[in-house]
Amino acid sequence: MSTPILKQGHYLIASLQPEQSDTDLLQLQDILVEQVGRFRSRGLILDVTLLDVMDSFATRTLRNIAQAVSLRGAETVIVGIRPEIAFAMVQLGLDARLSGVRTALDLEEALAILNRRCQEGMCRD
Repeated sequence: MSTPILKQGHYLIASLQPEQSDTDLLQLQDILVEQVGRFRSRGLILDVTLLDVMDSFATRTLRNIAQAVSLRGAETVIVGIRPEIAFAMVQLGLDARLSGVRTALDLEEALAILNRRCQEGMCRD
């Protein structure tokens, strides 16, 4: 299952698909970290709007992506965590796995976060 990855200016946007297996998520991790370097991206937006569930593996993989991308000089923002998913994550203690990873309600807010970060001089040139 391939994940659509769009390049929008200095940012990459990846929309996770509900049918993705653990193997797909690991492949996505490798692709995103590589593409951040290739395109010298300043930010990565991970859109999880379509996901019906976020288990511990998916949550850990998203955190790993964010950490690896950070080491490549870009910031990650996760968008689209639906209310029922957020409640389930809190009940299962998975919210702590995403500590330190920025989240936003939607793409517009994520772009504003990344743009603000760059205006504050926290982006590489």
